[in-house]
Amino acid sequence: MTSSELWTRATADRYDAEEQEMSSDAVLGPTLDFLTELAGDGRALEFAIGTGRVGIPLRERGVPVVGIELSEHMAAVLRRKIDEDTLPVSIGDMATTTVPGKFTLVYLVYNTITNLLTQDEQVECFRNAARHLTPGGRFVIELGVPALRFLPPGQVAVPFDVSERHLGFDTFDLVEQILVSHHLTRDGDDGRYRRSSSRHRYAWPAELDLMARIAGLELELRVADWNRAPYTQDSAKHISVWRKPA
Repeated sequence: MTSSELWTRATADRYDAEEQEMSSDAVLGPTLDFLTELAGDGRALEFAIGTGRVGIPLRERGVPVVGIELSEHMAAVLRRKIDEDTLPVSIGDMATTTVPGKFTLVYLVYNTITNLLTQDEQVECFRNAARHLTPGGRFVIELGVPALRFLPPGQVAVPFDVSERHLGFDTFDLVEQILVSHHLTRDGDDGRYRRSSSRHRYAWPAELDLMARIAGLELELRVADWNRAPYTQDSAKHISVWRKPA
């Protein structure tokens, strides 16, 4: 077990409903195009596959997909949608769990590498990706850029969503590189809000590049989104691709 916080049954059961926007065609279409192209004629391995938001439609596009997932509850939601023979999932952490065979693509989307709360574990995640890749294979990460530019002196919190049914803000520990995402979610119409939070270790693109070098991978591409917009100093996130030398 790594330091990742374990998703509960209640969180897993409501995950898909709360992430409907991330499952929309506008979001998933470019994501699947990007990953399908990199997978080519090979197999894909998804770290932290969750409820199958990306893995299942990628499999439906003809890419053989295998998943690793820490939370049995998240994997149980996925299993309601697709059988084990079609999309195998191993329960375990993405830093150390291995699965049989080699892959042309290993991918980790939606900020999930930050679930590993130490630098050492994040390095091991890169090493685990590298050991699963064929020569010439790619490791892809989708990750937000820490919003530290929005922190004036003395402030530790940055809002990321203020809407009718949800209030979200991040607090930062700048010494340990830990952010805590806080959520106040309105479940019904009685005015009550459900409070939740999760801890993450943020990492800068340059730090990830060094992790990749330690694992024997080389940076091939960095863009601002799945549509391949240029990555700039104002980008809110990045899609980074590292390649295992042939």
